[in-house]
This record gives sequence, C-alpha cells and structure tokens, in this order.
Amino acid sequence: MKNIILTGMMGAGKTTAGKELSGILTDFSFIDMDSEIEKKLGISISEIFKERGEAYFRDIETNFLKKYSNQNNLIISTGGGIVERSDNIDLIKKNGVMFYLSAPSEELFERIKLTTHRPLLAIPNPCDKIKELLNRREKYYKKSDFEIITTNKTIQEIAQEILKKYKNYGK
Repeated sequence: MKNIILTGMMGAGKTTAGKELSGILTDFSFIDMDSEIEKKLGISISEIFKERGEAYFRDIETNFLKKYSNQNNLIISTGGGIVERSDNIDLIKKNGVMFYLSAPSEELFERIKLTTHRPLLAIPNPCDKIKELLNRREKYYKKSDFEIITTNKTIQEIAQEILKKYKNYGK
C-alpha cells in the first residue's frame, strides 16, 4: 500500500502521530527521517547543521526520501523543511499520501519551547523564527493530499483522522 507521509512544522506532532499510527497499522513500519539520518551519520541534526550547514542536511534528507519513496507500507515522519524542495514533494507523492499536520505558530512554539535539539531555533527569538518558517513553508505544506489540524486534539484523534482519510483516499 502507498506510504503515509507526515509533513508539517517542528512541534506539529509528526513523530508522535506516526508512532501512534504504526501501533494501529501493524503491517506498516514507522520511520522518523531525522532519527534515521542521525543514526546513519552518527551525529545529531544540530551537529550536522553546525558542522556542515543546512544545505548539506537537506541533500542528505532528499537522499533518504529517495530511498524510502520506493518502498511500500511505511509511515514516514519527515523533517519540517523537506517540502521546500519541489523534487521532494514529487518524491513524496510518487508512492505516498501526503498529510500536513498543522497548528498556529504560537502553539508550535509552546509545544517545543523546552526542547534543545532544534538547530533552527538556537537563536534569541525562536517564536519569531517559527512564524517566519511557517509563513515560508505553508504554501508547500498546502500541496498535501490532506491537512490535519492538530489544535485541541489528542494524538489518538489525530491518528484516527489520518487513518480515516488514508483509507478513503482515491475512492
């Protein structure tokens, strides 16, 4: 079956929803792309950004996406910026149903403000950065097959909404 691809900003719930879905869809495997990249390279995303830069990271991310987009029965949590390359959106849609997990920038900030592993937020005003990134990326996220608004929903409700839309996709 086609892959389920979760996109959206950091803090949108992609990894948590992906794990929840993989507990429901037992014939699917869950992949968190950022975690897979860290495992393969042996360093954190923050270190990759610091030592090699964002462009290098985005190239690695695209290579991983190429690998996974040829497989089936995957639930893939992508990095928030993956959509900024149009080739990546094409890869996602080639063998996947693309979901945009959305929330307002203020809520995203509240969800992640205590995390320390987000390289794009290691700046004096991270809330403004989230707003800027969301404004820049939202037009790409909107190319998704479905938007799931995550505000005021439990992770179980989000997973069930994704599952329902996925099962009705193409009907």
